[in-house]
Amino acid sequence: MTDSGDIPGELPDDEETGPSAAELEAAGQAAMFGDAAPPPAAPAPVSPPAPVSPPASTQPYRVLARKYRPQTFSELIGQEPMVQTLANAIRRERLAHAFLMTGVRGVGKTSTARLIAKALNCIGPDGQGGPTIDPCGRCEPCRAIAEGRHIDVIEMDAASHTGIDDVREIIEAVRYAAVSARYKMYIIDEAHMLSKQAWNGLLKTLEEPPPHVKFLFATTEAERVPVTVLSRCQRFDLRRIPADLLQHHFAAICVAEGVAAEAEALAMIAAAAEGSVRDGLSILDQAIAHADLAGDGTGDVGVGEAEGLVRAAQVQAMLGLADRSARRRLFAHLLDGDPQALLAAVEQQYAFGVEPLALLRSLLELVHRIAVAQIGGEAVDALSVDERNAISGWAERLNAGQVHRLWQLLLKGHDEVARAPDPLVAVQMALLRMLHAADLPDPGKLAKELRELAASAGAAAAITGGGDAGGGAAGASLDWAGLVAQVDDAGRLRVAQMMRDWVRVIGLEPGRLVCQLVPGCLEDPCGEIREALGQVTGQRWLVELGVSEGGPSLREAADAARAAQDSAMRSHPLVAAAFAAFPQAEFVAEKPAPRGQAEWNRRA
Repeated sequence: MTDSGDIPGELPDDEETGPSAAELEAAGQAAMFGDAAPPPAAPAPVSPPAPVSPPASTQPYRVLARKYRPQTFSELIGQEPMVQTLANAIRRERLAHAFLMTGVRGVGKTSTARLIAKALNCIGPDGQGGPTIDPCGRCEPCRAIAEGRHIDVIEMDAASHTGIDDVREIIEAVRYAAVSARYKMYIIDEAHMLSKQAWNGLLKTLEEPPPHVKFLFATTEAERVPVTVLSRCQRFDLRRIPADLLQHHFAAICVAEGVAAEAEALAMIAAAAEGSVRDGLSILDQAIAHADLAGDGTGDVGVGEAEGLVRAAQVQAMLGLADRSARRRLFAHLLDGDPQALLAAVEQQYAFGVEPLALLRSLLELVHRIAVAQIGGEAVDALSVDERNAISGWAERLNAGQVHRLWQLLLKGHDEVARAPDPLVAVQMALLRMLHAADLPDPGKLAKELRELAASAGAAAAITGGGDAGGGAAGASLDWAGLVAQVDDAGRLRVAQMMRDWVRVIGLEPGRLVCQLVPGCLEDPCGEIREALGQVTGQRWLVELGVSEGGPSLREAADAARAAQDSAMRSHPLVAAAFAAFPQAEFVAEKPAPRGQAEWNRRA
């Protein structure tokens, strides 16, 4: 045995024969570090050792996202369809040789891969069990997989092992049977990062692997995985976790951690997580660290022995979210048309640390809740009675068109603020634009008013256009217009045009027409009119010129109605204001569609 004095820096082995404590004390500290001196003849008295305090725990803190990683399928929240599929496959012994888990970040892709490895390799507490959807967690394979030390469960990060050489190692290793497990499992995370050559090298092995090998791929971008690989895998699309389920999950974790939390604070964290459990747990971890150290027992979770209280106001300040009550006040100023109060509210929120984009997102969320409340009849997902009452009141006050117009204006403002060099100025201008747009009439109502105005003007022109001819002339004009339309439909276009432009009706009865020609007519159309009327009515007609004053021709009546309509429209306050603002503006008549196109549209 080599003495410690022969090898500097080496301590004697505790299990082998060595100097006693008294001898070491007598020899001094130099003997322990290799500079041994001859032991003195008379050992010095040994003082009793000082009491040793128990060593402090060196276990590092584990973040909530790692501490509460699901260890069984029952702890995997929000993925019930996938769990049911796997349970049926294990029960019927229809296990695929390759699985692909895809979904957004933090929904449990890697955790699911580890759970599948544990489920397929579990042997039960007695060592006689087989594959099960409920692994025991107590056998050696379950414990080794949970601790990440199982020799047959190989987990590879494809982001740092992207090349064909890494895949060659897998291809060589799959030929050998598992050392101690039932299956040799390859968990390849971030699989979309593998190169094209690596995927091609793995294709043949992935298509026909040995029976003792299973491949588990996890990726957030399944579209980047080659279709030749997708066709060889059983794919599971993991869904985003709903906000209410996340809120209940976070509440249970707060109870386990001994931390009180307000329900509104947990709802904010669940909404900010955007369906990701890991993101939500990271935010919750930060909120617990940010919370008050002394809980006052007023929280909704873990009352009594809580070490802290996670308040909604603190979470709001931590995340830079808009206060819900401040958001409602801002929206009320917007609807009331109060620009000073609106700008003051925006400045206040900005001073509190609320980002302009977050402010617009909160208003978009509020408008969406109002639209849903109009459909469902109640304010959905309202966290407080005040918010529920406010949303219900706005849903009754605003119509659907106004709500959708607010949504479009907010959405446009959101895009502008995202690109603007000064987001605060951009959000102020966007909200002021919405405020002024709220005073304008609805386009649909405005169009309806213009149509009603035009109809009333036309009716007035029809009443006053007959002159002294009396009611009979007015009725005749209607019959005359019908006869002209029949002639036009019969293909006698030239005759119909003359009847429309040059004929003033004095008297009209079956088989007899007394008329007057408009000054400027160069020919007598009576013969052609008589022939055309006989053709369309099937009877003989007498057409003659009279000497009394007839009513206006159809073209003259149309021109008079158009002039009256233009005059009435110009006298409308909205149109008068538009012409005052734009003096060079003018009315432009809409061009009618060609006759064939109009007929096609009517039939369609």
